[in-house]
Amino acid sequence: MSHRRVVGRRAFLRLAMTAAGAAGLEGIAPGIAGAAAKAPEKLGAQYIGKLEGPEIIRDTAKFPKRFSEAPVLADLVKAGKLPPVEQRLPEPADLMVIKPLKEIGKYGGRWRRGFTGPADNENGNRICSTDKILMWDYTGNRVAPCLAKDWRLSDDGRICTIFLRKGLKWSDGQPFTADDFVFWDTDIYQNKSLVPTPAPEFTINGKPGTLTKRDDYTVVFEFPEPYFLFVDILAGDTLIGGGQATQMARSSFMGSYAPAHYLKQFLPKYSSEDEATRKARAAGFDSWRSYFRSRTNWALNAELPVLGPWKTVSPINTPNWNLERNPYYWAVDTAGNQLPYIDRITMGLAENLEVLNLRAIAGEYDFQERHTSLSKLPVFIENQKKGNYTLRLDPRPTGSDATLVVNTAYEGDPEVAKWLKTRDFRRALSLGIDRDQINEVFFLGVGTPGSTVPAEDVIFNPGKEYRKKWATLDRKQAGALLDTIGLTKKDDEGYRLRTDGKGRLRVELMTVGGQLFAYTQIAEMIKQQWVKIGIEADVKETERSLAFTKTGNAEHHIFVWTFGGSENVYLYPRYVLPVDPVECHLGMPFARWYASNGQQGRKPDNPELLRALELFRSAAGKKEAERTQIAREIWKIVVEECWIIGTVGLSPAVNGVRLVKNNMGNIPLRQLNAQHVRTPNTSHPATFFFKS
Repeated sequence: MSHRRVVGRRAFLRLAMTAAGAAGLEGIAPGIAGAAAKAPEKLGAQYIGKLEGPEIIRDTAKFPKRFSEAPVLADLVKAGKLPPVEQRLPEPADLMVIKPLKEIGKYGGRWRRGFTGPADNENGNRICSTDKILMWDYTGNRVAPCLAKDWRLSDDGRICTIFLRKGLKWSDGQPFTADDFVFWDTDIYQNKSLVPTPAPEFTINGKPGTLTKRDDYTVVFEFPEPYFLFVDILAGDTLIGGGQATQMARSSFMGSYAPAHYLKQFLPKYSSEDEATRKARAAGFDSWRSYFRSRTNWALNAELPVLGPWKTVSPINTPNWNLERNPYYWAVDTAGNQLPYIDRITMGLAENLEVLNLRAIAGEYDFQERHTSLSKLPVFIENQKKGNYTLRLDPRPTGSDATLVVNTAYEGDPEVAKWLKTRDFRRALSLGIDRDQINEVFFLGVGTPGSTVPAEDVIFNPGKEYRKKWATLDRKQAGALLDTIGLTKKDDEGYRLRTDGKGRLRVELMTVGGQLFAYTQIAEMIKQQWVKIGIEADVKETERSLAFTKTGNAEHHIFVWTFGGSENVYLYPRYVLPVDPVECHLGMPFARWYASNGQQGRKPDNPELLRALELFRSAAGKKEAERTQIAREIWKIVVEECWIIGTVGLSPAVNGVRLVKNNMGNIPLRQLNAQHVRTPNTSHPATFFFKS
């Protein structure tokens, strides 16, 4: 037995028990009533700590009266290149005041991270996600103010009013007002050249909402029917509430606001079609639309005004994606120090994930939770002292960290399409997977094998029995199902034959390499496991943008991908149901049909999928108790239908293996690892600092 294997067993036998027991700790999803079971104190306590985070102060009587700034900004003020800090912050009563987790920090320093290239914009998006209208507190249970200092939902659930911070400014010093919302709505969202399909979450029961300006600092969202979920939508990682950095970097043109004073120059409306096209071509783009897309992406465009704590100074398509502090950032600590504490963030390009993890092991990163591999845990543990870092584990409440997403809208090969649409075929594929083997090899035994349902302590969980339903190895039952549906003929090697006489039935498992987890390797293992039920699978590793193009055109069979965020089906439904016209791997024609209220795309022919979509659409207008019951019913349908097939989850495999340099301050022992909170956003990275 290798040394690595021994270390893995010793370190993780306890941890496996802890992960299973602690996967649903308090704060996992909005609306959880009461704290979930806590991890036993002795089991893995050195790696899975207590959930904690900073506090947003809302009592203006406790707001600081004097303000300080980073030395680098003070020098610019002295040189006359920047207004005094008091003039850069919002009005005193409208500040965002944050009580740091442990202590008032020190200014300065460079935060070193690793990234994997131009597609890795989430590496920075998540750190700068305080540019959202609303956010969640560190528990993930309570909505908190962000760009909006307050909000009000009418008693009938039809009108949501948000109140902006007076005096809040963009990173170039220009005012941030309701006009930036009106510009987004009128010139971007309603521009069919940019947004051909509406955002489903800006509708209620298929009926669109409206956005209006009441005054410079008041924005009103109004809907024709009750929409009690809308406040959560504004706080979540959603098309409407996701913020500028995330939604524009994802090329969705969403986020609910945009810097009108800067972006107008790129739109034909403010010059002409010819002039906008001329500018685009002069900059090397084929159309004004593609040029506009690049100008709205904060990771690519260093000139774009932003609202997050840091702004890009060298773009993501270079070897070093560098960020520096936003001099107009609108948050302070309880002592009146303008945040962030850290001056710069430097992300160095890693040629591949192996290189990134080797650099992490060597202690070259200050705080890295993205791309750090679960498979390297034994080595991370052994090298903590040498690398001068501490390991923290943040398990996710997601039911499956590597998921088979079945495209039931596929039409490319009628024979394959027929079987992908057949429930018993999908069930047989699920029953042919040896999840225990996957857990042992790729999760070091710390995950939980099973279906895709969220952790048992998440209020949307449909019941304990759904963890294993259609999600345990049973080759005999799988074979019987395949026989029953007509796949009875086999070739000399035992593979099942197509019913159209065209040879062996082949199913394609598409993966993306160089990602947060070993999707390709897991797919290869599943391919070998399916041999025993007579199904041949072809694993095709594809570059990410090409893979997303294929799923956008519904050209794939099965996509092996993440399932993060699915624990809160209302705030991140794109992996559970085909509802998101920006990203959908379950069948983009179905998502376009849903989002356009039947005006685009294609209506699903699966009655159970239609029922799930109807339930999902109805839930937004219900109050929390009824929404919870609807979510549970949706999960029951999902498990029974197997259009998403889980493998192993409830683990720290994705964004949950966190290495932190020992000289960093205000770092939580455990941070909530969930999509709706934009991990590590609710830990408020602007309050991190270097002690020395």
